[in-house]
Amino acid sequence: MFKGSMPALVTPFRNGELDLETLKKLVEWHIGEGSNGLVPVGTTGESPTLTHREHEIVVEEVVKAAAGRIPVIAGAGSNNTIEAMRLARHAEKVGADAVLVVTPYYNKPTQKGLIAHFTALHDCCELPIIIYNIPGRSVVDMSPETMGELAQLPRIVGVKDATGDLARVSDQRLTCGPDFIQLSGEDATAHGFNAQGGTGCISVTANVAPKMLSEMQAACLTGDYAKALQIQDRLMPLHKAIFTEPGLVGVKYAMSRLDLCSDEVRLPLSGLSDTTRGLVEDGLRHAGLMN
Repeated sequence: MFKGSMPALVTPFRNGELDLETLKKLVEWHIGEGSNGLVPVGTTGESPTLTHREHEIVVEEVVKAAAGRIPVIAGAGSNNTIEAMRLARHAEKVGADAVLVVTPYYNKPTQKGLIAHFTALHDCCELPIIIYNIPGRSVVDMSPETMGELAQLPRIVGVKDATGDLARVSDQRLTCGPDFIQLSGEDATAHGFNAQGGTGCISVTANVAPKMLSEMQAACLTGDYAKALQIQDRLMPLHKAIFTEPGLVGVKYAMSRLDLCSDEVRLPLSGLSDTTRGLVEDGLRHAGLMN
């Protein structure tokens, strides 16, 4: 159910407020371009600067707009277990297909604490859970052994792995089993991730190049890594440019150049420097997305 290219969906703003009409248009566009799922209110969806009610509204609107045509994996992460449980229950109530739960950030739980946190989330609702392991942001790294213990719970079904360590895929196949869903959380290494045993990517760049990334993921899933590599080569400068500064800022600027949405972000993030804007535009041209 959860495979292929799934955009880590941006949250469009207009004059500081949610731009829900643009959000709905983006959902339709992604479905038309071949995206295999949508992941709202994660890091790229600016969840840290959304109010709790805004978070809920975005999930509700994306689920409603998708209308069961492709899966919606709603962000439900928090460093407060009770808050994460509330977000997971809300996602279940409004019809999301799964939740994406980041390892708790800032308070640095132990591996024992991670097991307790994810077990509580598993027990609080009936939705499948995708663990989001991103030690560069959360400053805690879930070990393959801990993930293997959690994988024994029936509704903990996979991981979005943003460690950048391709050996993790093989390590996690050993501890979690070959049927545990492994999704890349890093665009630049998604091709190699799949070769190691991954089945898809929750992608930032897919916000601006959904068709190309869907085709790349489809090629990987059929074992045509040569075709997938050709697409990766076209997109690599764009991947790098988008992440020169915070990725959501980079991809929103890229989207604005293609008239998909505003490049507006919320503080403490700010717009791209002129130099990075040039890099993003060069990446769009290299990919054939802009003249």
